[in-house]
Amino acid sequence: MSGLLALLDDVAGIAKVAAASVDDVTAQAVKASTKAAGVVIDDAAVTPKYVTGLDPARELPIIWKITRGSIFNKIVILLPAALLLSAIAPWVITPLLMLGGAYLCFEGAEKVVHWVAPGASHAVEEDLSIRDPAHLEETRVRGAIKTDFILSAEIMTIILNEIPTGGSVWFQGVALGLAGLVITAVVYGSVALIVKMDDVGLSLSRYGRLQVTRSVGRGLVRGMPGFLMVLGTVGTLAMLWVGGAIILHGLEVTQWWPQPYELIHDVAKYAAEVVGQAKGLIAWAVQALLDGIVGLFIGIALIPIGTKVIGPMFGANSH
Repeated sequence: MSGLLALLDDVAGIAKVAAASVDDVTAQAVKASTKAAGVVIDDAAVTPKYVTGLDPARELPIIWKITRGSIFNKIVILLPAALLLSAIAPWVITPLLMLGGAYLCFEGAEKVVHWVAPGASHAVEEDLSIRDPAHLEETRVRGAIKTDFILSAEIMTIILNEIPTGGSVWFQGVALGLAGLVITAVVYGSVALIVKMDDVGLSLSRYGRLQVTRSVGRGLVRGMPGFLMVLGTVGTLAMLWVGGAIILHGLEVTQWWPQPYELIHDVAKYAAEVVGQAKGLIAWAVQALLDGIVGLFIGIALIPIGTKVIGPMFGANSH
């Protein structure tokens, strides 16, 4: 009997350790996921364009195709590659992170330039020239998955950089995979709601039994274009902020050029002391603003390289 009790006690101990490990993995995955917020917002802001102009009945199937492609990108390709790099060449992670940050700066700056000097791109004209709906859908899905791969690579690198290196490969892999799946669910679940919201609004405005219901429906229909514009703007600003912050922090970590990061940190701290209220919020806002300005200048400097060299080399379509 005592042996059985001892065995049960051991099992209970193992269960507690396993439960604690699951809690640690989940907590680490959530914490790491928040660091990728800027890229996630942009991903959610970008994706709705891929169903624009197509049959509304195909919107959700297209988003599901893109979601499956995103999961494949993150779990099958990027997760093993990230773990391999972390195991054999961890020093590469920060430069890769900075490279991804440069891409974010480029994308954000390109959108800002487009706001200032709008014009149709060759890629858009080529897309509009496709008359076959099935071919157009296939082209859109391929383009979305290609864009998702780039954004997912940056997301997974950011997450990996936030996961403690002292843990086991199992811990890192599960935390990284869980964070990737959570982000994918959040992004494409949000996109599905966004692209169908106008249909929901139209249905409420037509068939709502109450006047207030019909008013809400009309408000949704009228408000969605503005909401998408705001979402896209927030996504662009977030890309510049995150991209600039990643590069500046990388320069400080590698000690290649730590002075800009230290200067911005000191300015933000000084601003918080001057205001005297909500010091943490003020310091964060000032640092984010300055990181974003740096990101914008970096991105503008990279536009000629991205559009004239890298884009044609890889056949990438900017979004």
